[in-house]
This record gives sequence, C-alpha cells and structure tokens, in this order.
Amino acid sequence: MLSHRVGRACHVLVLVLCLSAAEDFDWSANNHDSFYYGTFPNGFSWGAGSSAYQTEGAWDKDGKGLSIWDVFTHKKGKTFLNDTGDSSCEGYYKFKDDISLIKELNLNHYRFSISWPRIMPTGIRSDHVNEKGVKYYNALIDELLKNNITPIVTLYHWDLPQVLQEKYGGWQNISMINYFNDFANLCFERYGDRVKYWITFNNPWVCSLYSSYNTQGHWGLQSKWSYCTILFVWHTYDTQWRNKQRGMVGISLSGDWGEPVDITNQKDIEAAERYVQFYIGWFATPIFHGDYPQVMKDFIGRKSAQQGLGTSRLPTFSSQEKSYIKGTSDFLGVGHFTTRYITQKNFPFNRGSTYFSDRDVAELVDPRWPDPGSEWLYSVPWGFRRLLNFIKTQYGNPVIFITENGVSEKMMCTELCDDWRIQYYKGYINEMLKAIRDGVNVKGYTAWSLLDKFEWDEGYSERFGLYYVDFKNKNKPRYPKASVQFYKRIIKSNAFPNQREVENWKMKATETCSTSNQLLAADPLTSHMEMVTEVVVPTVCTLCILISAVFLMFLLRKRN
Repeated sequence: MLSHRVGRACHVLVLVLCLSAAEDFDWSANNHDSFYYGTFPNGFSWGAGSSAYQTEGAWDKDGKGLSIWDVFTHKKGKTFLNDTGDSSCEGYYKFKDDISLIKELNLNHYRFSISWPRIMPTGIRSDHVNEKGVKYYNALIDELLKNNITPIVTLYHWDLPQVLQEKYGGWQNISMINYFNDFANLCFERYGDRVKYWITFNNPWVCSLYSSYNTQGHWGLQSKWSYCTILFVWHTYDTQWRNKQRGMVGISLSGDWGEPVDITNQKDIEAAERYVQFYIGWFATPIFHGDYPQVMKDFIGRKSAQQGLGTSRLPTFSSQEKSYIKGTSDFLGVGHFTTRYITQKNFPFNRGSTYFSDRDVAELVDPRWPDPGSEWLYSVPWGFRRLLNFIKTQYGNPVIFITENGVSEKMMCTELCDDWRIQYYKGYINEMLKAIRDGVNVKGYTAWSLLDKFEWDEGYSERFGLYYVDFKNKNKPRYPKASVQFYKRIIKSNAFPNQREVENWKMKATETCSTSNQLLAADPLTSHMEMVTEVVVPTVCTLCILISAVFLMFLLRKRN
C-alpha cells in the first residue's frame, strides 16, 4: 500500500503556498529522472567545507579552552565507541597539507569555522584572548589567500565554550547576545581585512531543537535569543565594519524537502508545506519577513490553547524586534542533504508536546531511494531543485550559497571507489543547475565535506569526506576517493557538457581510485596491523570480503 501511494506521489507536486507566486517553475512537472546538460554562470564559486571541532583536533593545546563537545564526548556512552574529536584529522597541525588538497581540487572557496574557545578560552573576551589561537586562524586564512582560495568563515558551528554553558546555561540565556557579539567583533577585528564572507551560525535548527524544547514542549527562549544573537552580530558588522571591510554576513540554514504522499489529498499537500515551514521556515521566515511562519503560529497557538495555556508555547516578537530582525542576512547559506514524503498525521494534544507532534505530519521514505550511509540520509536529488525554488518564491530570490551538500558511507571496510558519492554529487549538482536555470540566485556550492571527520554522536563510523582519513594512523594520512576526480572535472568544466564526457569522467575517476586503493592497502593499514613473517597484506577488496564473511557468520550463528 505504501509503495502504491509513494508511486502516485512521484509525478506531481502542488503546494498551495507556491501556486500563485512560482510562475516560472512548474511544480506539477514529472522530471525526476531527467538530466540537464548545460553550463554554470561565469564566476560560480566551487568549494568544500569543514568545521573546527570535527577536524582540528588539538582539543587542549596552545591555550584552547573546553567546548561543550569536549566535555560531552569525554563522558562514556555518549558517542559511538566513545569516540572523541580530541585529535580527529589533526587539522590544527596539517592545515597546509589540506590547503594543498584544496588547491589540487581547483576549489574557489573553503568553508571552515572558528573555534570560539580556541581564541576565547572562557568565551568571555574580558577574561582572556588566546593569541596562539588567533595566530592559528591568521595562518590558515593567509595560506588560503596565498593559494587564491576564498575563505568562508563560520563563527559558530556548535562548539560553545563550556564555561558559558556552566555559568549561564548556554544559548537559553539572554546574556549570550553580548558574549557572542564580543566574539564576533574580535573575529571581524582580527580577520575582517581578509575575510569577506561570514556565516554567523551553522544550522540553528539543531541547537534550538535539542537545547530549548523542554519536556513541557515549550519552544523556549533559545530560538528567540538565537535570532537576537545572530542578528545583533549582523547589525554590529553593518554599523562598525561594513564600510571598512566591504564584506557580507549571512547564516547557514539546513532544510530537507517535503513532498506530499498523496497529491489528491489536500491535507497531505498542506502537511508537506507545514513540514518545510517548520524546518527551514522556522529561521528563514523571521530573517526575510520579520516573524515566524503563520502556519507555525497557528498550529502551536491552537495546541497551546487546547492544553489550557494562556499563551502560545511559541515565543512572540515585539514590533521592534520584528523590524530589527527583518532583512538581516546579506546571503542565505543553504545546507541540504535529503527529502521525505509527507502525510497528515494528527497527534493528540494531551499526550505531550514536542517539535515533531506540533507539526501533525508523518515522514516516509521510498525504499528504492539509495541510502549508503547515515540512517537519515537518502539520495533524492530532485528534492534539491524544489527546495531552492521554494526559497526563491518565499523569500524574494535571495543570494544563495550552498553551504553543505554531500553523502556519507557507513561500512566496515575501506573503499575509495565511492561510486554512490559520484552518483549523489552528479544528481544533486545537476538539480542545482536546473534551479539556476529556473532563475534561483545560487552563487556557489560547497561539497560536504573535504575530509572524513568526527561525526558528532556517530563518532568516526560515518564518512562524508571527498578524502579518506585513516584515523587509526597517528599521522592521519589523507587519500583521495574517486569522487575527488569527478568533482574536479565538474569544477574545471563549470558545466555538465554532454553525456559522453560526463560518463568518461566517471570512468576515469574509477580507474584512479583503483590505484589509490592499492596504495592504501599497502601503507596505512599495515601501520596498525601486527606484522609477522610471511604475512601477505591483503588488498582492500579482499579485506572487505573477509570482514563481511565473518560478520555474516556471526549473524547466522546468532539467529540459530
């Protein structure tokens, strides 16, 4: 029954919200499998990304203070295999090597984040500024510029100084507005003469969802203070630095696309719209229109009243706050990975309230969608184009930089011939090109990510990198996956020229990775294997087969 309903949903989308405005995009067209051969605009910027805690390592070196992730990962049972980011990719020491990889890829920009506790150990400027930390980012920025690579700098990618969490409760405290502004101001002061693209916050949806939504279902002050904090920084740059430095300040918001399961069911159509509004609209709508999406106010307000509350659990903005928030983004960073089918589902108000129950939707996936890595990440390229057109329609076609897009693998053995990642990038980048053809104002694309890295509570079990990192080797060597060569050819052509050439890219990328696989099997794997006489080091493929066979035998014995 599910596959029948999903099949019916694959050919048409009608979002009531978009019908009148999206005159240049045909929401009803069924072109999910079509491929467009064409050219990206001149000056289109190609890049890759990372974040401080996930790649730098050196968690307690050169005067760095503790972050909330340092403390969290050191508690047993919090991450997969108790992994931590203590050393990670050792990017703190190997940034010149990584910039060589970036240059080899012919990237135009590199997105990275500044660790707040690395340059302000307590998070409070008046306490102490760690000049060694400041020096590290100066060296990183200078090396990028020396190689004609534009730095795109994120100020906050989830590594809050632990002192601010312990003393003030973190982002739920209004005092964070001033502390974060002081941190941002220091960054503008020390780096703004060279950095012209700033991202205030990476995906506040995650921080707000998992930090502020307490057991009573209150959306809390976190989301409101997040707006005020983020946008106070924009105003600071606008009034104090813009005329001198001529830079841009934006935000990076993540959003999945939601497609109605049954396009003949008005409730499913509305549920799909609601899913997107509760996701990317939660933060984008106040930035571009000055207030929360109306559907959020309606649903949460109604459920709050049903629960006997005098006011809505969703905070309100004053008129002054609305005018202060509206228009405070010079560009919109968009992180996008996957899509869901959405259907209406009523959640009783008397069974507790969560972000998920407030939406009254259920999420479904098509079992035919590829899912090579993270359990939440299915490859659905056509949703990307729809999301970008939604943003164009909803927010007046803002300048967009794709700040995160990529796919992980989750396997027991090493594999550099990542055909699934090539397919993912090919499909998603092509859908972005279609969106540009639709008139969406996309100026740049950031592959996520440059390197395999620490993946939060999943530790090192999931790999998003274009480059494989051997975390068991103390030197953390990097090895190119096949997707490196494929992405490199897209960048060089700034286009998908024709079918024959694109297929040739894939073939050559696979040939290259076969050689890299042999090198990897002969080098880093041996560095952490116990060597004995007359042992032949297996190839990577042989190792994969052996491990898979053992794992299968274990499952069969467990079943019996």
